[in-house]
Amino acid sequence: MDRAHLATAIGKSTSFVPYPSSLTDFEGTLFFMGKRDLDKRLCLAWQKGEAPALLQDFCGEPFRVTVEKIECKVLCGYLDHTNAVGLRKHLPWTGPQVIGILPSVGLGDRLGLATPAHVRAVRGTGLSAVFAQQSIREMQRTGRTPDDVMDTATFGVFQEGYAEGFGADADHLKTMEDLDATIAAGFTMFTVDPGDHVDNAAQTDDLPTLERKFAALPLVELETSQADLTARLLDREVPLPDGTVVFFDRETFLRAAVKYGRALIHALRMYRHLAQHHDAPFDFEVSVDETATPTSVAEHVFVANELKRTGVRWESLAPRFVGEFEKGVDYIGDLAEFRRTFAQHVAVAQRFGPYKISLHSGSDKFSIYPIAAELAGGLVHLKTAGTSYLEALRAIAAVDPALFRELLTFAMEHYPEDRASYHVSARLENVLAPEDLADDELATVLDEFDTREVMHVTFGSVLRAQESGKPRFKDRLMQTLAEHEETHYETVRAHILRHVEPFARR
Repeated sequence: MDRAHLATAIGKSTSFVPYPSSLTDFEGTLFFMGKRDLDKRLCLAWQKGEAPALLQDFCGEPFRVTVEKIECKVLCGYLDHTNAVGLRKHLPWTGPQVIGILPSVGLGDRLGLATPAHVRAVRGTGLSAVFAQQSIREMQRTGRTPDDVMDTATFGVFQEGYAEGFGADADHLKTMEDLDATIAAGFTMFTVDPGDHVDNAAQTDDLPTLERKFAALPLVELETSQADLTARLLDREVPLPDGTVVFFDRETFLRAAVKYGRALIHALRMYRHLAQHHDAPFDFEVSVDETATPTSVAEHVFVANELKRTGVRWESLAPRFVGEFEKGVDYIGDLAEFRRTFAQHVAVAQRFGPYKISLHSGSDKFSIYPIAAELAGGLVHLKTAGTSYLEALRAIAAVDPALFRELLTFAMEHYPEDRASYHVSARLENVLAPEDLADDELATVLDEFDTREVMHVTFGSVLRAQESGKPRFKDRLMQTLAEHEETHYETVRAHILRHVEPFARR
């Protein structure tokens, strides 16, 4: 029997209407995602007879249905961890894989609802996608876990029938405990953030201070010594493929070593731990973007040279670029200077890799995408996160203006506190008061610089807010988006498509 016909018949009998794109045959069992009102289930159907052995890996409610005189059995299970693990086991394309140095885009999903929209935006672009992506900091603020991030990506990929493969990025990891939690959840990409160990003062320290700091570096933990490191780089020229020659005079050498020496030690520790405890291939990224000062070409050479010497294998690196990469808004800075320095970073990646240059806080940086795509070619990873949350709020503005007004008011109240851990410059006096806006104007405020940043960085407070012992906003937010699922998907898809199209490899 035609699987679509069977799924439709099962849907009429069980009231779980199938998502057509999810219909998948496997070993005599029909898998599909079904929906009844706002309730989604993973459904497995087979003709009457001995139950398939794979059912032992799933849990759910059994049904009997008759389709054209053929008796079938159906198991409809919740979208829980057990069923996600079962899907990944029997339909491997619903689980993550390594991406390597293929051009890619990371798509964070703070609410756990956006993967279908992300799939629709990326499908057909030729880009590899990372659908499970969240930092430990964001998980804490959203009340999520590594398993939850992984599972919602799995179900979203299955719902859309996306069998092209995807990655799972444990983002901005700072501790061994963070590594262990995300290894256990099955992540395949690990972004280590040693930014807390970067010495930003090295940018302006005088030479005697730099000499003193250099002598104090515990370089034995970097598997070297002050004498050996000096012999390797001091007064040496490093030619790059674009014709640039980096020369390490005394000052350049000391600033690079002092600024990034302890950060490299921490990154090496994390890599060694990961290599020891992760028994499958993985992608590794080093991120120094959340620091106070830009990464110079010489500093990038220093970092790459030492990573390579110590045997670290990495697929991408995120420098701190010139200009400002504030959250959820376009690039702030001199585009000509960005082009010049970005070309140098690409040259370093070609010389010491090849590996990808990773654009962190990459959401909505529309003015630099053509530059990055042109200069990096395929050696690029674009990382986005909060922009999908903001576009979910845009959908809310369209379908529930009253809720959006509440969210905007709450965000304005909590912005002074929440902005502390983010690089933003929005000013509350520039945000239009909700009561001054007509319903059809609400969505447009998310195009305003200040409003966009205010609502971006307050997501954690919104999702954790309590009232009378219950979530103040989260349940209403999730229910409204579920009730208007296609509006939500289309709003996010259209926005993410603007991000990926400049990098498309059709």
